[in-house]
Amino acid sequence: MLADFQPAQDGYAARFERHWQHTVEEVWSWLTENDKLVQWFPELEVEELREGGIIKFNMPDGKVIPMDILELSTHEVLAFTWAEDRVRFELAAEPDGGCRLLFTEQLQRITAHTPRDLAGWHVCLDVIEALMDGRTIASRKELWSEWYEKYKQLTGDYLSKQE
Repeated sequence: MLADFQPAQDGYAARFERHWQHTVEEVWSWLTENDKLVQWFPELEVEELREGGIIKFNMPDGKVIPMDILELSTHEVLAFTWAEDRVRFELAAEPDGGCRLLFTEQLQRITAHTPRDLAGWHVCLDVIEALMDGRTIASRKELWSEWYEKYKQLTGDYLSKQE
């Protein structure tokens, strides 16, 4: 299912909602523990897990981009900067013992790169679920390509209105 993509107060918001048959604590560990984080987003590394702390984006060329942790409430919320934008993971326990994850990317503007990011986040969430379920995804690149085309269509009208 595509992210819900809407104009928002300060730009645009892409919201992904997932319901997983895993505890909030388990899902939280996949978002915050480096040995798990590297399995679904190899470039990210938690340096200091606290509000005001840092998550590093390790570029392939060796450059490191620090991203500020804006909000942190253990097992509930993790939000950090993402270039000029922000991302937020929000977790809630469900009555059946599972976890509802709401991921939001708050975008200041739509660019030609936006559908790439959205497809990337979509695949990342699919990969987290697969890893927790003990499954593998044969080709993340193929999966990304499929979602990229869909997100390109979704954001296309917004991009053309800005130009």
